Amino acid sequence: MSSMYDYVIVGAGSAGCVLANRLSKGPSTQVLLLEAGSKDSSPFIHMPAGIARLLATRNFNWAFDTAEEPNLNNRRLYWPRGKGLGGSSSINGMIYIRGHAQDYDHWRQLGNEGWSYEELLPYFKRSINNERGEDEYHGAGGPLNVMDQNAVLPSHDYFVQAGVEAGYSFNDDFNGEGQEGVGSFQLTKIGKQRCSAARAFLTPVLDRDNLTVVTEARSLRIDLEGKKAQGITYLKAGQKHQVTAAKETIICAGAVQSPQLLQLSGVGNPEDLSAVGIDCVHPLSGVGQNLQDHLDVMVQRYCNDPGLSLARFTSLHQMVLSLTRYLMFKNGPAVESPVVAGGFIKSRNELEIPDLQLHFVPAIIVDHGRERVGDPGLSIHVCQLRPESRGEVRLASADPLDEPVIKANYLSVPSDVDALVEGVKVARRIFDTERFRPILGEEFETSRDAQSDEEIEDFVRQNAETIYHPVGTCRMGHDDMAVVDARLRVRGLQSLRVVDASVMPTLIGGNTNAPTIMIAEKASDMILEDNDVTG
Repeated sequence: MSSMYDYVIVGAGSAGCVLANRLSKGPSTQVLLLEAGSKDSSPFIHMPAGIARLLATRNFNWAFDTAEEPNLNNRRLYWPRGKGLGGSSSINGMIYIRGHAQDYDHWRQLGNEGWSYEELLPYFKRSINNERGEDEYHGAGGPLNVMDQNAVLPSHDYFVQAGVEAGYSFNDDFNGEGQEGVGSFQLTKIGKQRCSAARAFLTPVLDRDNLTVVTEARSLRIDLEGKKAQGITYLKAGQKHQVTAAKETIICAGAVQSPQLLQLSGVGNPEDLSAVGIDCVHPLSGVGQNLQDHLDVMVQRYCNDPGLSLARFTSLHQMVLSLTRYLMFKNGPAVESPVVAGGFIKSRNELEIPDLQLHFVPAIIVDHGRERVGDPGLSIHVCQLRPESRGEVRLASADPLDEPVIKANYLSVPSDVDALVEGVKVARRIFDTERFRPILGEEFETSRDAQSDEEIEDFVRQNAETIYHPVGTCRMGHDDMAVVDARLRVRGLQSLRVVDASVMPTLIGGNTNAPTIMIAEKASDMILEDNDVTG
């Protein structure tokens, strides 16, 4: 294997797969893609219902834990993050959501030229093949397949009907003209299988002679010579390897590990680096700061009709049967996503745009599904879309193999918990409609006795969890705390970019996979332009 490439990309997640595809399009351009995880060969990755296993195990999951969260009763929260080709797009719920147009217009108003919604919409469209067809908001013919799913369980339809009954509008396209309302999500599926970023962007081009993909390769540091990135040192099978990037080194390791790799390489806050024995070669105080995530709380009800819940499929016998049917015939319950319906609503009427997202799941879920509940039930997840709280990612030590310290600092701003308290009330109103009332039993015990605002707040602090959308730790901008500029170049360094969700200055109003793919689509054009390469 060569040690010299034009581009070296760290991380084969949603962004890295896109860049590997787009940058290797020119046959004379040599591209290396490094991934710490393994190939996406597990049937659980490609099976839509496999998310239950993928979130609960470490095979394709970094399975981080946060530090103790002071505003969540000092709990350490479990943070699943994808590990392997496709990254988190290989273990997520497959929901295709862009966020609200105002999210991106806000990025532009912060001074990030080229990042308004109007300017970004062509990149969203370019990346997808929407089975509904091409129109003003949707693309056709792109690598990422986006489709509707007709839910087998009628409870998904019940949720939408109940939401309308509770006073919320019906929305048949959350990525269209308006976001607000309840309806069905579109999913990144192709046929009866997951369409991860690896399936969409990487697998079709693996036969390119100018693209090299190395899995189980743990990046240890960015090799810097003065203020220029020269390449990457990585570890594979116990051996260190050095590779050189003639044009650029591109970090796509995500909101946790992109800042970690920068810090390990001596790029970050000098005091923080000194505390773990690392010499600061380039002071950049914003590295690892500005961490934002969607905090989620569930209102759950027991269900009197087992046919409306996924619980009947969760016994060991039924799971084996479902897996067998999937492997042999590509049918049965395993081909369905557990998350089909949801919505975007306002916690207060005076808000201009929705600040809460709902995900409906026809099951009772405890600890991200790691604790099995056999009773039939239904859940409404509520997450606050634009938290004011900010956290950080810092090194635990100078050892590249140590996990970093994640301090999400959830609910450090009072308005964040206020929104979730209102969200609990919203979920209860939906469950208390004529559509749901006849089929539901008691509320699940974790929240049943929380009735006053103070009691609901206590319930939130004791039970809220991540819904897997960390961003912001290598923020795009122009002030002293920005890590990358509007072209995603690391400020003050040459030949080094960060391209992933960590560059988002603020969290968008929705699931983060589609925006991360969009960021990489735009970055690929900027990289080729800045290196005078015709794409």
